[in-house]
Amino acid sequence: MTPLERLAEAKRFDMKRKPIPQRHYLRPVTWILSFPEVWLRRLKITRRGMEGIRPPFLLLCTHMAFIDFKVTTAALFPHRSNYVVAIDGFIGREWLLRNAGGICKRKFTNDIQVVRQIKEVLHVNGDVLALYPEARYSLCGTTAVLPDSLGKICKLLGVPVVMLNMHGHYLNSPVWNLKKRGVPIACDCFPIADAKETESLSVDELNERIRSAFEYDEYRWQKENRIAITFKKRAEGLHKVLYQCAHCHTEYGMHSFGSRIACRACNKEWEMGIYGELGASKPAEDETALITEFSHIPDWYEWERSNVRREVEEGTYSLDVPVMIEALPNARGYIPIGTGRLVHDMNGFTLKTDGLFLHKDVSSMYSCHIEYDYKGKGDCIDLSTLDDTYYLYPKEKPFAVTKVALATEELYEHAKKND
Repeated sequence: MTPLERLAEAKRFDMKRKPIPQRHYLRPVTWILSFPEVWLRRLKITRRGMEGIRPPFLLLCTHMAFIDFKVTTAALFPHRSNYVVAIDGFIGREWLLRNAGGICKRKFTNDIQVVRQIKEVLHVNGDVLALYPEARYSLCGTTAVLPDSLGKICKLLGVPVVMLNMHGHYLNSPVWNLKKRGVPIACDCFPIADAKETESLSVDELNERIRSAFEYDEYRWQKENRIAITFKKRAEGLHKVLYQCAHCHTEYGMHSFGSRIACRACNKEWEMGIYGELGASKPAEDETALITEFSHIPDWYEWERSNVRREVEEGTYSLDVPVMIEALPNARGYIPIGTGRLVHDMNGFTLKTDGLFLHKDVSSMYSCHIEYDYKGKGDCIDLSTLDDTYYLYPKEKPFAVTKVALATEELYEHAKKND
């Protein structure tokens, strides 16, 4: 049987099963798995305006690291909750996750079934529904793009909407280097809208409140709270996010080591200080003095975005690269498909291989999910339909999945403006 025949024969994950209220016998397990680590990290929970708010309600959470789920459990104590979880989180533990309250979702797909399950949790079971709408760990410690549909969902549900904005999780283990730094953590829990406001406010007004509540900047928070990170390899992996040299503008020539990030093209280096700021530590070959282009890491990231936006506006953005493909039809594991070709351009994503064709239009994806060194196999992009998720590992260098994520967002915004 060929890989594509195996994929065709594979039983798909049952997305239509009703969500299971978190089993009472598993609630102590979730507490045991959560509280020791959050205590170790000296979690500080600040609640504002939460008096009188009881389940059912929708809890919107920021997303930076795996510890997010443990902090959410602690912040909701003693209430139980259901969680929307990506399908790869169910691999090898579907029974456990379902009974602990997990609801499966394939990332960046328009899945009305998930909305039905959320309504079941809130209106039938009377529980809390925890949602992480950024849908991936923050790449540079700032808020990811949020879908316009959030306001519509809140209005449809008609229950209180509560925010859980977490701090320190990204700094403790950034997605580009998961080694823990021992950073203290905190979270702010406060209402965005009560049930009456979800009915009276417009979708735009709800989205404005949600986006305001989601604002965070981990590096600013680190500086303001004087949190020193002395971990010697604190910059290793940062080039995954800062893939374009801020001095010579060369793409894909950055590398990082220890506490430094550097460009192979012009040989300029920057030092990441213990408070998260960058400072030039070695001039470029054409410089006579040390000049720091961006001391704030998110500013460098947004500068890269502006360069991608320019390519999109000029109609010149394009990627055409061979990829290794793995498919994930269910929670039993990945099916290796072989090699194919991924094109990402002004028309969206197109994946081709013998017997497989997938096209994702620009307007169908407001963002995309990427991973750095996913399961030791390399950086990857994943694209989903309602039935399958494909993990794509580019096989040519130079390359940056971060640019693909930025381009997906900018292509979507460009298409929206030109509708």
